[in-house]
Amino acid sequence: METPESGKILIAEPFMEDPHFKGSVVFLCEFKQDGAFGLILNKPTDMKVHEVVDDFPAVENRIFYGGPVQPNTLHYLHRRGDLIPGSTEVGDGIYWGGDFEKLVFLLDTKQIAPDEIKFFFGYSGWEEGQLVKEIDENSWFIGNGNPEYLFNEEPKQLWRTVLRNMGDRFRVIANFPENPSFN
Repeated sequence: METPESGKILIAEPFMEDPHFKGSVVFLCEFKQDGAFGLILNKPTDMKVHEVVDDFPAVENRIFYGGPVQPNTLHYLHRRGDLIPGSTEVGDGIYWGGDFEKLVFLLDTKQIAPDEIKFFFGYSGWEEGQLVKEIDENSWFIGNGNPEYLFNEEPKQLWRTVLRNMGDRFRVIANFPENPSFN
């Protein structure tokens, strides 16, 4: 089993009861002794960024539900740390945040493509020791944070896709029905 660290993903086990995380894939942006911070990759909302952020370019990017902590905050992961000052590399070629005004300009002038960025309301956070305890209790599987999962994979299929890509043991879990009583 992988160990949690920035740039990895957390995959909810199939019996996860918490409605915020059931069926979720979370990208770990930060993992430290005093806590962890991540964004849920596979829970899109019906909202588009330009519909809720004033003076934002009319790009078609949907906002994703990043997690239950501070749901009124906007976060973004992107591939363009070379263009957005203040970005923090949180995975292999994956950046978090950066200069928002510069981002707006780059999107407006089409210097950043919409498929190079993903937006989130809220985030997922764990206090010191909490995530390690949840992993020890088998609430989460840990996988590699492949950029394709963030930017190209269909969100509704991401949980199953990630598990299938993790090998034979996880392929069986990927085929687990969403509600076992319907099987």
